[in-house]
Formats: sequence, C-alpha cells, structure tokens
Amino acid sequence: MNRTRLAAALAALLLAPLAHGADTGAGKTIVMQGNGAGALPCMTCHGVDGAGNAGGGFPRLAGMDADYLARQIRDYREGRRRNAVMQPIAQALTDEQAADAAAFYAAQVAGTAAGAPATEQAAAGERLATLGAWDRQVPACESCHGPGGRGLGAAFPGLAGQHASYLAAQLHAWKNGTRANDPMNLMKGVAERLDDAEIQAVAAWFATRPR
Repeated sequence: MNRTRLAAALAALLLAPLAHGADTGAGKTIVMQGNGAGALPCMTCHGVDGAGNAGGGFPRLAGMDADYLARQIRDYREGRRRNAVMQPIAQALTDEQAADAAAFYAAQVAGTAAGAPATEQAAAGERLATLGAWDRQVPACESCHGPGGRGLGAAFPGLAGQHASYLAAQLHAWKNGTRANDPMNLMKGVAERLDDAEIQAVAAWFATRPR
C-alpha cells in the first residue's frame, strides 16, 4: 500500500463523519447572520465566499472538506486548537450549527491560487512537499495531504491554494505546542524538524498550487 492510500485508510479509521446530512441553507444563515446566541457571522472574517483574509490570518474555507471544518470547530470548543476569536464562537455553536456552516463553506468554489514565490524558495518548498527530508524523518507533505496538496478527507486537509501566512502559522503552532489536534501527533513531529525558512518555503509553495 503506498503512502497516500495508507493516509486515506488512516483517516477513514480515525474519523467519523460530523457533517453528514448537514443543511447548507441553515449554514448560510449562520455564515451571514451568526446564531443569535454568541456566535458572530462567519463572513466577518472568512467572507461569504469563504476566501478568508491572508492579512488578518483568516484561512480560506471554500471547498474544504466539510467534516474537517466541523471537526476544527469542535476542537476549538474543546481546547485542542487555541484562538482568541474562534474559541468563543465555537463554544456558542451547537454541533448541528457547526456542521451546517461547514457544509455551506465546503460547497463554495475556491478562487485562483496566489502567484509563484521566488525561485529558490519555490524549489525548497516543492522538495519538502513532494519528497520530504528523510534524513531528518520528514515525510513528503503529499504522502498524507495527497497529490498537489488537495487533501484526503477529514484528517488531512487540502493545502493547495491556502494562504501562505496561515499555513506557516499552523506549522509554528504545531511546533510550539499551541495546536494539538492532528492524528497521532503526526504534524507536531514534522513541524519540530523544520526550520523557519523551510516553513515559509513549503507554505508559499502550497499557496501557489491549483485547488
């Protein structure tokens, strides 16, 4: 079994669906109006179309796996992810509301990717993404996140076209221990072996990949 198939099998075993049967119409209401019980409209930071805001550190949600998105809301609520904005919103959403909002964003069409990074940085990022650095036990990112970083279900999200600033911030979060919601602590082990230049390079490379 190759690594991509192994990652997909692991995802299926570890993660039960959270957004199955969700209501995208109800999700649109949450996205545009909030829930009236403490959860602000998602569009405030992520936009109605789910494009996010690179400068503000708000990720693209459009086209992401619905179960992955719903799981992130749950993890913010339960403290496995930390963010001063997202945690109170997650705590104010019910599981059903989170699933509905996730399904709405999953159904949106992602926009075009960012421009290509500098040549040396692109080469370093592509090398880590496609080959890894096995001398330091760093597997290729594509081993779990799929060809081109398009994602594999709820466990391994799509990285292609995501804002580079957000990807880099998450790698730093795993590295310093402020994020701890990855299957079997896989990402923590990877992030700890990357230096700052490598983090910036691989984040910039994935930001340019087609979704």
